Amino acid sequence: MSEHRREPYGTDTEPHDDTADPYDDHAEPYEGTADPYDDRFEPYDDRCEPYVDDHEKAGEHHEHTATESHPSDGPDGMPLVLEHHVLKSLLGAWALAACGPAEAEAVEEHLGGCGPCADEALRLREAVGLLQRSETLDLDPGLRARVLESCLERRPPRIPVPEWAAAYDTETARLDALLQDFGASEWHAPVRLRWYEADEATTRRTTVAGVIAHLMTVDGLVAVALGLDDPLGDVTAARPTPWDRTEAYWRAAPSPPTRSVRTPWREQSHNLVRTVSFTGGGTGRMAVSYGDYDLPLHDAMLDRAFECWVHAEDIAEAVDYPYEPPTGRHLHRIVDLAARMLPAVLEHRRLNGLASPVERHLVAAGEPGRSLRLEIEGSGGGEWLIPLDSPAAKGSAEHEVAHVALDGAEFCRLAAGHVPPLEAAVGQVGDREAIKDVLFAAASMSRM
Repeated sequence: MSEHRREPYGTDTEPHDDTADPYDDHAEPYEGTADPYDDRFEPYDDRCEPYVDDHEKAGEHHEHTATESHPSDGPDGMPLVLEHHVLKSLLGAWALAACGPAEAEAVEEHLGGCGPCADEALRLREAVGLLQRSETLDLDPGLRARVLESCLERRPPRIPVPEWAAAYDTETARLDALLQDFGASEWHAPVRLRWYEADEATTRRTTVAGVIAHLMTVDGLVAVALGLDDPLGDVTAARPTPWDRTEAYWRAAPSPPTRSVRTPWREQSHNLVRTVSFTGGGTGRMAVSYGDYDLPLHDAMLDRAFECWVHAEDIAEAVDYPYEPPTGRHLHRIVDLAARMLPAVLEHRRLNGLASPVERHLVAAGEPGRSLRLEIEGSGGGEWLIPLDSPAAKGSAEHEVAHVALDGAEFCRLAAGHVPPLEAAVGQVGDREAIKDVLFAAASMSRM
């Protein structure tokens, strides 16, 4: 060994004997090109050129042996060849999408011809699905509200948006975000509007663009009350009701609404929020006429937020896209509006013979009377005592005759006419007739 010396790189002239064992002390001294993996010679000098043998220069590749126990990516352009037990051991990593590209390809090719492994892979994939619930790529509907709230805490606005207009501001922004990537086909997708009329389910067929035109014309009721431009322009509706205004707009249009309706709708929603912000919170009691009845401005803005969300769900359903309910804070305000309107709606239905005849207990205004406890569960939940005999009566826990419990979003869909009153998923205790009257009264608040 002491006589061995390393020849300068590239000076060998004798053929390379592949049968010689470089670790055999009795073998003939190796005079060829130095083996880069033989550490008996001088330390590796990284200033030398990298070693490339003749086989690699010719483009030949060494094949993997069939007994390979630790899989790795195969050579470029060559599939990875693994034994059955190795492939079976990779099924768990494959189900977790933790395999390398070559290993995944080898496993998938194997699954096409091995039934037991294919069944095991299917079971493992199902098990992976149970480990973590799949999450939607859509943003949390409450994210915008939280970001704005955080920003406004750091730097309060000089002119804040009134709290009763925040839900409308948020829901129009969410709907606009849904619409921004729609192509021509989505804008003309059919949408069926649903509501209750005379205790019967009613529908009206339109398109996504038609729904936005409908929202714009009904939002115009608030715009007119604030002194802004009426989106109807020179078009005259038979009556200033949401139905008549929408029908007048649709009839006057030279062609069915298209995506171009998005811009005036969005500009109008911005103008409404800007105007109520500049005029201050004191304008919240201004009356907004809906033709058959009036609402204070603060309630009208909640009503417009409610309808914007409901029709956004209609649009999302038409294009097969998920859409979440409003944030809990805004949903609570919408439920509160519906709960406050229920006593007057019950009175109107009784006067028109639509409510079940019940024994009336005359009570003075502001005095407690028979009541139904409306319990809203989940986000935006709470409890409301609904007076049953007179809108002027006061809800009273001592005079409670019935108790109804249901989810907040479900109650809102009931009030929108999207859920039949008798099919609403509710918990009911107490006077069945009173419960039925309240559920049908809630559905009757819906409109196109």
